[in-house]
Amino acid sequence: MKQINRLKVVLVEQNKTGKWLAETLGKNEATVSRWCTNESQPSLETLVKIANSLKVEVKDLLVSTKK
Repeated sequence: MKQINRLKVVLVEQNKTGKWLAETLGKNEATVSRWCTNESQPSLETLVKIANSLKVEVKDLLVSTKK
């Protein structure tokens, strides 16, 4: 499966859990888990909320397309 977001990496770097993010965003833990494994992707609006919660830029949550 193609990696699109770096959400799991950023959570680990900040010592945060998917459960914490789910509670912060008011989302289901299973939904956040699917985002972390890149099975599905959050909407752009949700991505901005995630970035704000983690105090990072949105681009830090995405895998670069440059090689």
